[in-house]
Amino acid sequence: MADPTVPVPRDASQVGRLLGSPEIRGLIATLEETRWTGRPGFPIRAMLGMALVKSLYTLPTWTRVVRLVTDHAALRKALGVPQDGVPSQWACYRFAAKLRQFGSALADCLDDVLAGLAEEHPELGSTVAIDGSDLPAFANGQKYVSKGGREREWFSDPDATWGHRSAISTRKGGGYYGFKVHAAVDTATGLPVAWQVETASAQETLQVPSLLDTLARRGMVTKHCVMDKGYDGTPMYEECERRGIRPVIPLKQTATVVRGEAKPPECEHGPWTFAGHWEARSATKWRCPTGECKPASCWVPISRLHTSLPRSTKRWGRLYKERVAVEREFGVLKHEWAMLPLRVRRLPRVRLHVDLTVLARLATALDKARTAHSAPSEVAA
Repeated sequence: MADPTVPVPRDASQVGRLLGSPEIRGLIATLEETRWTGRPGFPIRAMLGMALVKSLYTLPTWTRVVRLVTDHAALRKALGVPQDGVPSQWACYRFAAKLRQFGSALADCLDDVLAGLAEEHPELGSTVAIDGSDLPAFANGQKYVSKGGREREWFSDPDATWGHRSAISTRKGGGYYGFKVHAAVDTATGLPVAWQVETASAQETLQVPSLLDTLARRGMVTKHCVMDKGYDGTPMYEECERRGIRPVIPLKQTATVVRGEAKPPECEHGPWTFAGHWEARSATKWRCPTGECKPASCWVPISRLHTSLPRSTKRWGRLYKERVAVEREFGVLKHEWAMLPLRVRRLPRVRLHVDLTVLARLATALDKARTAHSAPSEVAA
């Protein structure tokens, strides 16, 4: 039995439980059906287990995964391979190519895992936070060949592009060469529920409709969508309202905001108070604080300046504080689940790398939830 002080993501028995889950078994069965000729090769279960080990043990390359499994008896037992039968790094590369070829099977597996999580957490996706985060490419990312020299014309990853990232901790902000992952994270569980990878130059706001559509396709009923000031624009509010989602986005200091047009209605008795939202009328209701005005209430059309959930309410403030969930999850995926550093090139490979990382993250969360629910019944028995 594993030492209980060992973190769950690095417990070898965790790999065996993930491979035994119904969702992962379904993916293995689907991939098994694609074998039609040639030598048998390594078992699909073992190959998928190698991919899970890569994220669970935070290893950047297949070479290090092979070394770890070769030296780790518990992992070999979980994968069902002898010491002299551990898949090589070349077999792992070929398996990654197979996953890219049959990407729909992996996508179905991810949908099944999220469906399982929705059963454990019925409110999954009710409130989501959306943002984008940088993925520096595995490439010669210096923009200039030398200091003060000519601009570089050839990069080792031609799919990557130049983008901008903000300063964080001791890292300076500015341009970088690579990709960007856009994600919607459930604020209650902190888990990614929709994501996509684009090049670094892709505009973040253009990815929001696709993420919201993915949430709906996965059967999640999203009520609130929290985004930072960079997403403040009329199209964002329209996309959310059209889907029945209330956007929670702070305002940029545009001319209309500076003039005070975003403030609630006022009278001689003070600012009016929010009295509800009428979706069919696409307007919010406001009342005089004393009720002495005639009429004592009015309707304000929903717009960028006056959203369905007013920024002056305490509820809006509480919801916006939950935006930190997406920032925290990016840090977890990058540093605890091996999303970074990238050791693959070209956009399809980067997308597969992100999908496998998220699969390990979500499958582990699902296994933890199921184990927690089954534990009380085992104790009672």
